[in-house]
Amino acid sequence: MSLHGLSSITIGVPNVAETIAYYRDFGLSDGEVGRLRTRDGGGQLLITRTPTRRLVEIRIAADHPDDLSAVRSRINRLGLATTGDERSVTAFEPASRIRAVVEIAPRIVQLPVPATPYNGPGRVERVGRAPGVMRTEPVQPRKLGHAVIGSVDGPATIRFFTEGVGFKVSDEIKGEGAFLRCSTDHHNLLVLNQPINYLHHTSWQVDDIDEVGRGASAMLEGHPERHVWGLGRHHAGSNFFWYLKDPAGNFSEYYSDMDCIADDQLWTPEVLEGAKGLFNWGPPPPPSFLHPEDLAALMTGSHQPG
Repeated sequence: MSLHGLSSITIGVPNVAETIAYYRDFGLSDGEVGRLRTRDGGGQLLITRTPTRRLVEIRIAADHPDDLSAVRSRINRLGLATTGDERSVTAFEPASRIRAVVEIAPRIVQLPVPATPYNGPGRVERVGRAPGVMRTEPVQPRKLGHAVIGSVDGPATIRFFTEGVGFKVSDEIKGEGAFLRCSTDHHNLLVLNQPINYLHHTSWQVDDIDEVGRGASAMLEGHPERHVWGLGRHHAGSNFFWYLKDPAGNFSEYYSDMDCIADDQLWTPEVLEGAKGLFNWGPPPPPSFLHPEDLAALMTGSHQPG
């Protein structure tokens, strides 16, 4: 795939300073030009001021100028305008009004993490305390994994990102949306049919299930209101998850062990229904995860972050 992942996203919120402070607590660090950094992906989050919370921009990494020419041609064939230069192509997805930028960018290099030995039935591989319970350093996300958006015209948004930008469909949720990828990760974007355009959540990769749990536990110390849903394991993507809520109302997810699709011929997309589209095991999702509490206010334009 000539596309190779998400470079960065821009989130719009009414309460910028408070939201930036949250993502610093989440484990992102200060970077250049106001961007918050992940360990491996660099400056992958920019937070800007908008009247209501939303995904303003998504930047997608490509290898070569020829890739940009192909993207430009495909988007133009959809009847949409593009701008850009020899390093990038920009277009607005007409339904969600998200600015999509495909840019030439280096591939994220992630050095393998040493495998942690586990004891199990018939196996005695680890002697002494498990390494996961001995960690004390703060959790730092390795990279931005994906974003989930609501769109007032889900099929149109999916068509823009697949037929235009070049994403591929990994799985679908029957009648609800589709998991799309622009890398070997199972998904980099999930588009959901919704009555309003908004950002549902962003997802950030950590090393393993211990980092998912440690990160969430640290975020909840003194802030129980941040908890949304977890710990659990998804079916689509197979990743472990724990969801928290930022001060603007967006959900943020720590994840690990995402399915990788290195060969399209070895992957068969599924059409998922019911709970299988959400999780394989874990507590059931709260109603506020499926229908965020501020959606009605967002629809009337009267949302004030709590």
